[in-house]
Amino acid sequence: MKESVLSAGIDIGTSTTQLVFSRITIENTASMVSVPRMSIVDKEVIYRSDIHFTPLKSRTEIDGDEIRKLIEGEYNKAGIRPSDLQTGAVIITGDTARKENASEVLKNLSDLAGDFVVATAGPSLEGIIAGKGAGADLYSREKGAVVANLDVGGGTTNIAVFRNGEVIDTACLDIGGRLIRFTDSKRNVAYLSDKIKILLSKMNINICEGDILSHADAKRVSAKMACVLEEVIGVKTPSKDLDLLITDCDLRRDYQIDYVTFSGGVADCIEKADRSLDDYTYGDIGILLGHAIADSDLSVKRDVLKSIETIRATVVGAGSHTTDISGSTITVTGSALPIQNIPVLKLTSDDEDLPVEKWGEVIKRKVKWYRLENEQQKLALAFKGRRNISFSQIQVLADSIIYGLENGSEDDSPLIIVVENDLAKALGQTLKVRLDFNRDVICIDTVKVENGDYIDIGRELSESKVVPVIVKTLLFNY
Repeated sequence: MKESVLSAGIDIGTSTTQLVFSRITIENTASMVSVPRMSIVDKEVIYRSDIHFTPLKSRTEIDGDEIRKLIEGEYNKAGIRPSDLQTGAVIITGDTARKENASEVLKNLSDLAGDFVVATAGPSLEGIIAGKGAGADLYSREKGAVVANLDVGGGTTNIAVFRNGEVIDTACLDIGGRLIRFTDSKRNVAYLSDKIKILLSKMNINICEGDILSHADAKRVSAKMACVLEEVIGVKTPSKDLDLLITDCDLRRDYQIDYVTFSGGVADCIEKADRSLDDYTYGDIGILLGHAIADSDLSVKRDVLKSIETIRATVVGAGSHTTDISGSTITVTGSALPIQNIPVLKLTSDDEDLPVEKWGEVIKRKVKWYRLENEQQKLALAFKGRRNISFSQIQVLADSIIYGLENGSEDDSPLIIVVENDLAKALGQTLKVRLDFNRDVICIDTVKVENGDYIDIGRELSESKVVPVIVKTLLFNY
């Protein structure tokens, strides 16, 4: 049985805001005797908005009223009413996610459609989403290789590294096309980011807002940014400039990157490298940065694959609702349910091949992907889980999970675990004991999720001790 639903995707980024409407066809792919599993079998983009500069009130505040007017205008142009939509995603990404009122703006927009995923994506999660949008995960699976996607936007470059379709590493750098902005074509500087001011000083380029930046110096700083990207990918030896421009964490570089893809607004200037376009068409250094990356060793010493999407990679539409039932062997304590829009952090198969004693360090490192600046958020830890695991190993696993998630999410939030295999009852009960019953535990199984998904878990249904689960999968490519 197939069903067609209308979906909206809204991405509020550092530089640009855009919206896409998609028609999604979902179908029950489970057998007649199984719990229904709805999968996306077709998707068609029926409307792409113009790409708008994200309106800001100040360096620290998004103009929520203007954002709403902009999006309502696109709804009108598309001839679509909020009531027409069944699903969607509103995601604030990039440097915009650090703005003081980001959460307030999200709440202000959430009524513009039905059951939306509403989230603020930190740099690592944004990198994962963009990497999937660019197709880096698919390429890595098809080629059995390691593929790094560099999502070069206005304020940040988010990097996600994939091996065999799974995320193995992330990083974020303060490198972007709008970290230097101009008031006019004469290159009168309207804005310099704090880190770029330091970088310029190190390069003996002494300039302030209101001064004119020479074309030669604009090219120099763009080339320096491209050089730092070479360093983070492992093409060149890391320098102190890389340390300066790291936003949250560096790549480990204990693996070889085989291929590179590019997404984000600057990516079009890398792939097309149209030198006939005026260098300052957008009032920033984005075009020069794109050209510098195209001319760098990134394009010489690594094979570059064509991205499925560039500027629209972060969110094309919003996902299907895959409804599962998890029950009878689950653990749910307290009154924590229902919960909504919880991002999923899933361990890779390589992670799960490690002894469970080492899982704690892996989890602790990956939890940082989901941390916003000076802010913790709820998340669901997911893994496949081993079959026929002994009780002693379950105890070690519980200790590793608690250690890995310590200080990794809101202190008063429940510990949320999603296991693919039948393991939740024993693991959940063990977690409760190990936590001295001082924290709510939600441990469910027989549910399959992926990194980048969001999950809803409803209240237990009557006396049946089962819970409804909705997995919201963003549509990254089409």
